[in-house]
Amino acid sequence: MSARIRSRLGGHLRPGFPCDPACGLPPDGRRRELLFAAAAMLALAALPRAATGASDGFRIGIIGTGRIGGALAELWAKAGHELLVSSRHPDDLKPLAARLGANVRVGTPREAAGFGDVVLIAVPYGALPQIGRDYAGLMARKVVLETGNPRRERDGPMATPALERGTGVASAEYLPGVRLVRAFTSVPYLALRSEAHRAGERVGVPLAADDRDALAVAARLVEDAGFEPVPVGGLARARDFDIGSPVFGRALTARELRQVLGLAR
Repeated sequence: MSARIRSRLGGHLRPGFPCDPACGLPPDGRRRELLFAAAAMLALAALPRAATGASDGFRIGIIGTGRIGGALAELWAKAGHELLVSSRHPDDLKPLAARLGANVRVGTPREAAGFGDVVLIAVPYGALPQIGRDYAGLMARKVVLETGNPRRERDGPMATPALERGTGVASAEYLPGVRLVRAFTSVPYLALRSEAHRAGERVGVPLAADDRDALAVAARLVEDAGFEPVPVGGLARARDFDIGSPVFGRALTARELRQVLGLAR
């Protein structure tokens, strides 16, 4: 993790995986996943609250500023992050950038991939292999939040093996060298606009990653967007909130999400 990102998180997290040799337990199977979730929840409890100004925020490049990417751009801009929004038609995003303020600029997907600390990829899943071929080098070792869901009717034959293996495993193959987090994949995009920062129990956003520090960055951004992060485990566990899972397409509270997924608090 870069010094810039670590400073934003308070510098308290160790790099690497949540179950290292010091934990004294074998990192295999369900035990490893439970350790991951427990360690991640402890780490998240120590995170600072949402940023209130650009000097305390991340630099975020957004590849695909449509329904999900656009909603998160608005929420993160309000939280004080510096953004570069992009799409295949960047000129169409100029009104959005102007409305969101001086900390938001418009660029190409290539520029977004090379911009700053964190990259959000919010494109149809069928475009992900090309994103990886074109920009993986620019995103190497960066924290990458990826939101796409394979749909056979839209993405064609590649969707079937991705769903069978689980999207966390498939996405990691398409995006080699990045610090990948599956995030904002199961909550309906309309709920991203209507339920952010709501009073009472917040809507939970399940997260899966193999890198605890990357997970902490994603969790901070979930909180800044007005939701509650719910770490589920490594990328292999992302299938627990894929299309067809009991939680997909539902705006559940974090408590309800943990209950359905069988996660301890």
